[in-house]
Amino acid sequence: MYQMNSEEKKLHDIGIADFVLTDLMLYLDTHPSDQKAMEYFNHYARIKTQMEREFARDHYPLRKDLAESNRDWRWGSAPLPWEGGCN
Repeated sequence: MYQMNSEEKKLHDIGIADFVLTDLMLYLDTHPSDQKAMEYFNHYARIKTQMEREFARDHYPLRKDLAESNRDWRWGSAPLPWEGGCN
């Protein structure tokens, strides 16, 4: 059985949070007054942002706004799709 390494596991978890947010956005499009759904959306948005910040700190930034200017410039450090970066 295949075991994900730490980087792959973190990317997988970020993808799950992104899926939850997309699903909640679609729900909120048709139920804009559902406060509980909005609370869930805000909660998962905070979780995803935190996971992305931690991933950028430990590996490389997933978005340009997460590239820290006080550290080595790592924006181009991510593997490219033809290097297996989008598995």
